[in-house]
Parts: sequence; C-alpha cells; structure tokens
Amino acid sequence: MSSHVRILGIAGSLRRGSYNQAALRAAKLFVPENSEIDLFQLDGIPMFNEDDEKRPPSLVLELKKRIRRADALLIVTPEYNYSIPGVLKNAIDWASRPHGDSAWSGKSAAIMGASLGAIGTARAQYHLRQILVALNLFTLNQPEVVIADAAHRFDENGNLIHEPTKQLIQELLKNLVDWTRRISPAPESTQHPARQLRGIHLAAARA
Repeated sequence: MSSHVRILGIAGSLRRGSYNQAALRAAKLFVPENSEIDLFQLDGIPMFNEDDEKRPPSLVLELKKRIRRADALLIVTPEYNYSIPGVLKNAIDWASRPHGDSAWSGKSAAIMGASLGAIGTARAQYHLRQILVALNLFTLNQPEVVIADAAHRFDENGNLIHEPTKQLIQELLKNLVDWTRRISPAPESTQHPARQLRGIHLAAARA
C-alpha cells in the first residue's frame, strides 16, 4: 500500500443530531498526517433480501466500492438493546454478500460509540467485534473509545467538547493508521512469485 491511509467512516445511526454521527465528524479533525477519513451515510439502503443479493441496489454497490477503495474502516455504533442497530447490521450483511464477494475481508478496522448512558455502548461494541470476526476484519483492540454521558460531551451544535474523549479518538486513529500499515502487504509482496524467489536467492548469495 502507499504511505497514505484512506479510512472509510460509517456511523450506525440515521438520527438527526446523532451523537455517533457527531463523533465520526469529530474524528475527521483528529486524523493523523498522511491519512484521511471518507464518510459514507447509510440512509436509503433497503433491507437485505437474499433474493436480491446478486443484483444489489445502487447504494449497496456504492458502499462496496467505497469499502474496497479504503485501506481501513472506522465504525461508530449506538447501542440498542445490548447490541448494534439494525441499520448497521443491514449494511454489514449487504456488503458481505453474495458469498465469495464480501467487500470487508482483510481490512483493518477500529470501532467506537456514543451513548447517553453510563456504559457508553460497551455491550454493542463487544457484539460488533464478534460480527467483525465473521467478516475477516482485523479489528484494533485499544484504546476502547466508549463515549458515555454523551449529552455532556458534545455541545448543542454537535461539537465534541470533552478533552479526554478527543485524546482517546486521536489515539485510536493513530493506532489504526499504524496497524493498517503494519498488516498491509509490502510493495514487493505484489511481485510475481518468480521475481520474489530470485530476490531471495540474490539475498542469500550476498549473505
């Protein structure tokens, strides 16, 4: 991969004034040097129907294209009934189908979430991690960005005003970029196998 890391940001809330959408917008302000966050809105994606998976709607095709173009993913989730919202799971399912054509596989990922409650989406994030295993996503473990008491961490315009949360998001993004560069194939790994083997022989001859 190139030294520039492109992150695709997805929030699992459609609500106007969503704290999770606000957290994702805030993340754009803290992205490390030589990286960027591109946002994708889940509005308008229809409910997944396996009958239609081989002829998906245009929004699903666009989502899959944007996932594939990205080097890494940042997924921001609310917590509904101890889990992730249906709109996020629906998008995950669409982009993983049909079998053998998942757009998710092999990407690095980070997650975070915001909630009015005291535990700040911890249960939803844990459930999301389980789902991402099935997608073959390589999810960053730390830091855990669990934004509790969100009404007091954002102002009335949706701006993040809580300094410790800003620092955590900044650390999360730095670790995501570092992790993405670490697990991405080196340029020489894309060479033809015969050229790779020739390079190994040359290195052995010089040793």
